[in-house]
Amino acid sequence: MEIPVFNCKNADDVLKAVKDYDVSFLQYWFVDLLGQLKSFQITPKELETSFEEGMGFDGSSIQGFARIDESDMVAMPDPTTFQVCSWRPTERPVARMFCDVVNPDGSPYAGDCRYALKRVLAKAAEKGYTYYVGPELEFFLFANDKGTEVLDSGGYFDAPPLDLGNNIRREIIFALEKMGVAVEYSHHEVAPSQHEIDLRYQEGLKMADTAMTYRVVVKEVARKHGCYATFMPSPSSAKTARACTCTSPCSRTAATCSSTPRTSTT
Repeated sequence: MEIPVFNCKNADDVLKAVKDYDVSFLQYWFVDLLGQLKSFQITPKELETSFEEGMGFDGSSIQGFARIDESDMVAMPDPTTFQVCSWRPTERPVARMFCDVVNPDGSPYAGDCRYALKRVLAKAAEKGYTYYVGPELEFFLFANDKGTEVLDSGGYFDAPPLDLGNNIRREIIFALEKMGVAVEYSHHEVAPSQHEIDLRYQEGLKMADTAMTYRVVVKEVARKHGCYATFMPSPSSAKTARACTCTSPCSRTAATCSSTPRTSTT
């Protein structure tokens, strides 16, 4: 059975999709203060209850979240983020949803990255702005996770056979599109084994979720090809570092700002 891109609006839509496509597990995703993706899995039997009550977890075990005496936290799934994981088998598939982290009383947890972004977006909306982001996310492909052995000696916009990552990028793009992620184009970057896949701009929160999905898809597809993908800004002594360039237009004005943060992330 071919699995579509979902456009769930509420919990009932998700429950129907899980039943219709025989989803076996659901991964609940959220991000810690350092930008590291956290995940746990539930079975479909727990899905309806999780929409009503959330799923509790120990916040003191998540770096930067809470102290032991105030460790109880709850992950509330966002049904609009439901998609089937494209890198997993299609028979009895696995799906994922992003979660908002809340306190036991249901109030938003102030350290939740998603909540922090929502607050900023709400302030922009109060001034009449809708914030969009179009990132250019670069990564390196290495032979394994033990070192920085490159797969090719290609440079900027090089084509095969100099670009030996072309087939991997192709599979990454197919996997992203199966999860509803719109891709504009891809190419080899300046440094050996350095690659870029550009995503079509989206509203800020949607793009934040998409960027985390992108990272997982890139790493999983690379792993299937027997290599290792990293988003570290400068994993080797190469002069060219990895960048994340974000074009950020606001709908109220024609102004566009571009920045290139050099944050270290794997």
